[in-house]
Amino acid sequence: MTVTAYKTTYHNEEAICLIADPYEAVMLPTRGGNLIAFRDTKHNLQFLREPTSEQMDTVFRDRPFVFGIPVLFPPNRFENGQFTWHGQLYKFPINEVEYGNHLHGFLYNAKWKVDSFGADETESYVSVSMKIHEQHPIYQYFPHSFTIRIRYSLSSLGLSQHVRIHNEGLTDMPCMIAFHTTLNVPFAKDGSVDDYQFHATIGDRWELTNRMLPTENFQPLSENEKRIQRDFISPFFEPMDNHYTASVQNGLNYMELIDHLHRIKLIYDVGTAYREWMIWNNEAKSGFFCPEPQTSVINAPNLSLDREQTGIIALAPNRIWEETSRLYVIQF
Repeated sequence: MTVTAYKTTYHNEEAICLIADPYEAVMLPTRGGNLIAFRDTKHNLQFLREPTSEQMDTVFRDRPFVFGIPVLFPPNRFENGQFTWHGQLYKFPINEVEYGNHLHGFLYNAKWKVDSFGADETESYVSVSMKIHEQHPIYQYFPHSFTIRIRYSLSSLGLSQHVRIHNEGLTDMPCMIAFHTTLNVPFAKDGSVDDYQFHATIGDRWELTNRMLPTENFQPLSENEKRIQRDFISPFFEPMDNHYTASVQNGLNYMELIDHLHRIKLIYDVGTAYREWMIWNNEAKSGFFCPEPQTSVINAPNLSLDREQTGIIALAPNRIWEETSRLYVIQF
C-alpha cells in the first residue's frame, strides 16, 4: 500500500496531497485551510465537491464555503453582525446583506500555516494552524489571542480530522466552530442523485425567522424529517436550509449517505461535541449536499437561552478545546 504526503499544486494553488491507498486527499492551506478533496482513486469516486479550474477565481473565490470542508469560526449567522458576551461588544462586517447578518466568520478564506506533513507505514497527514494575536487583522473583530490547529490524516480507514483550539489570552473567549462540509452527490460520473439516500442524528428543529435566525422555539418535525432520524431519505426530498439539535444515537453523532448504485455508505462521524446540525441542499438542486456540524446554535450569544442550551463554550485562559471527526466508507 502506498502511503505518502507531498507538496503540490491544485489549480495553481499551493496544496498538500495525502495518499493512503485507495484514498487521496488534498489540503489548500492558503485558501482557508480547506480540505478540498477526498477521493477513492481505485473506484474513481469524489466524496467532496471540488471546484473546477474555471471556478477557482470565480465561484470558489466568492463562495469558498460550498466546496470541500471549510472552517466556520465563529459560525453561522450573527444578527446585525454583532453580539455582546461577558460585557464586551463584538462587531463583525455585514456580509449577508439580504438578511443584515454576519455569516460564517473569518477563517474559511484566510491563509493558514502548514506546521507539518508526512507519512508513516499506516497514515499520511498534514497539520495546519492559525494564530490570532493583537497584530492579526482578525483581532479587531474577535479580540482574543488563540491558536486553532487542524490535523487531517488519511489511512485505509478513511479521512480523520482533529481540531484543537487553545486560548492563549488573559480572558475567557467564546468558543464556537462549525464545518460547512460539502458532499458530492453523486460521487461518480456514472451515478445519479436517484441512487442516494441519507440518515442523520438530528433531534429537534429550531424555528427560524425570515432572517434565518432562531426564535428560541422548536417546530414540529415533518414526516420526512422523522425519516431522516430513523430511516433513509433522498438528500433532495425538498429544499433544506434547516437547523437542528444533534441527538446522539448508540453513542455516536453522525450522518450517513448511501450510494445504492455502488453499494457504499459514506459515514461522517462528527463527535458529540458538535451539538447542532445545519443541513443545506442548495434549494434541492442536484450536485451537492451539506451536512454541517456545529458546536453551538446559530446566533447563540444573542439568544436569551443559557449556555447549556446554546452550546457556547467559555474557554478559559490556557484551556484547550478539541474534537475529532472522521469520513469513511462501508461497502454493503
